[in-house]
Amino acid sequence: MDLTFFNTHTLAGRLEIIWAHGNFIAFRGRRGYRIALYDLGSFFAEIWYNPANDYVSLVRGFISKKALEPYINQVDLMEMFDW
Repeated sequence: MDLTFFNTHTLAGRLEIIWAHGNFIAFRGRRGYRIALYDLGSFFAEIWYNPANDYVSLVRGFISKKALEPYINQVDLMEMFDW
């Protein structure tokens, strides 16, 4: 599975891929959202859930190491990369 293939799916399709193939890493909060980070092997994905209205607003995949910075204090992500 790669990021390009992941991004061709609908929001519901991306959720199914994460639940079937993703490995949960951590939660974080931002602006009322509960954001879950998953490892999908060659990329990461976030699920942006709004508990106020019980709605998944965004499911995004990424490869950017910068996008992982909000999780640095929660887990040791450095060991996952060949720096």
